[in-house]
Parts: sequence; C-alpha cells; structure tokens
Amino acid sequence: MGLLRPYEKSIRHLAASFTVLRKVPEEEKKALTIPRIFSPIALEKEKLCELGQDNHKYLKQVLRLEQGARIKVFDGLGHEFEAVIKKFSTNRVALELGEKIETSGREIRITLGQALPKAGKMDVIVRGAAELGADVIIPFAAVRSVSRIASEKSPLKAARWQKIAREAARCCRSAQITDVLPVASFETMLSRACKQALKMIFWEEEDQKSIKDILSNQTWAAAKDIFIIVGPEGGFSKDEILKAKEAGFISVSLGKQILKVETAALAIISIIQYEKGIFSNTRGGKNGCL
Repeated sequence: MGLLRPYEKSIRHLAASFTVLRKVPEEEKKALTIPRIFSPIALEKEKLCELGQDNHKYLKQVLRLEQGARIKVFDGLGHEFEAVIKKFSTNRVALELGEKIETSGREIRITLGQALPKAGKMDVIVRGAAELGADVIIPFAAVRSVSRIASEKSPLKAARWQKIAREAARCCRSAQITDVLPVASFETMLSRACKQALKMIFWEEEDQKSIKDILSNQTWAAAKDIFIIVGPEGGFSKDEILKAKEAGFISVSLGKQILKVETAALAIISIIQYEKGIFSNTRGGKNGCL
C-alpha cells in the first residue's frame, strides 16, 4: 500500500465520483425482462393464441424460452395480455392468455402524409413517427420527390414499413401499431383527410402562420383528428400548395430553421404530442426511454 500512498488522494476522489446505482426492485426487474410479442390476431375475446414462424424462431432460438415461460402479447389494436407458452410445435407457438394489461388510449389521432424522400430515409421516418404515436402514415409521390417507387413494388415497400412500425410499437411498449398505407399520389393522399380534421401542410415559404399559431388558436382547440403533410427534400411546388389549400389544408411554417426531411416530421409530431397528445399529461402510467 505504501506504493499507492502518493496517489491516495486521487484514488479517493475517483471513488467519490462514481454514483451509486439504484437497486431495481424485483417486480420491476421481472417486468423489464419479460418479452413483448406482437400477435396478428385480435386478442380481445381470446383465451388461447397461436403465433407463427417468425415468433417461433425468435422465442425459441433467439430468446431460448421453453414451455411455461411468461411473455406479454399485444395485437396493435389496444389489447395486451400476460401469457404463458403452452407448446412449441414445428413452426408455431401456442399461448394461453392470462390477465389483461390495462393500456392508456391516445388523446388524439395523427395522420402523417409523407412525401417520398431519398432511399433509406423513409425507414427512419416511419420508425420515429411510430414511436411518437402517429396513427397512420401515407407515403406519397410529390412533384419534387427524388425517389420513385414503381406501382408493382409499392405493396412490398408498404409491408417493409409496416414491419418497422410494428417493431417500433413492440420496443416502445405501445398497445397500438401505426398503420402504414401503400404509396399514393398527392391527390389521393389529400382525399384521405376527413372534413373535421385539423389539416396542415408544412411549407418553407409560408411566412404568415406558424405551427404555434395554429395549435394555440381556439378554433382548433377541440380538434382530435390532426392530418399533417411533410414534403420531400426539394419542398413543395406552389401548385401542390394550392391544391392542398383547396382541399382545406392550412399552409404552416416551422419557423426560420430549415429541417432535414427525416427530422421535420418527427419534430412536428413531437410538438403536437406535447401540446395535445401523449406528452401533454402524465395520465395513464409511466413514461420513459429504452
């Protein structure tokens, strides 16, 4: 120890700098380690549930679970249950559903019309929007969209994005899954907005109305259905803005800061959720990050 004496003060200072880790209660520890699995079958009135090949591989080979193991299963429609694995067959997993897990409903419904961005960016947008609680995502081809998807490939792309949204719901413990629709035309996307919705199209050339102005306006205080449109890297053409206004959309600015296409939608949804949705109150249980 004599050799360490010159460094004793430094060692004590270093030891004092370490924070004491919180001891995680056993119940909380168990809750964090119980796998959460998606069921494509509605669970509301079911007592038994059968999962397919993908979940079979994940539960048996990746997680190495055995018969009798406890998991949680949700259907993306707001229903979630505790469950026990009853049997592994060749490509299926049989579950027995137990106690229903109470889930908190969403205060508002958000639809995102997203112009096709450059390759790869849509994956990021779908994942982030799903985590932030968007209910529907409608990809569409804008005049200035760099990326173009052939009509025969649209269902394949939509299926890929739907899988990303499903995984996002599983990871962030949401009982609802964002619905990702096939790629649409600009006009078809506009037609999907209902009359009573608060409809906003975000345009960098707008200099009169900001998102803050709209969300603080008492005219829209009771709006529960919100439809937002975000453009591609090159923005919208004036003709597209005109068509959107004719369909009842309000041209809105995010301010002087110009955001990347993969950031804009997520920033907008976060602002809306803070003002009116899942971030506006603490009802319905714990919030947190994974």
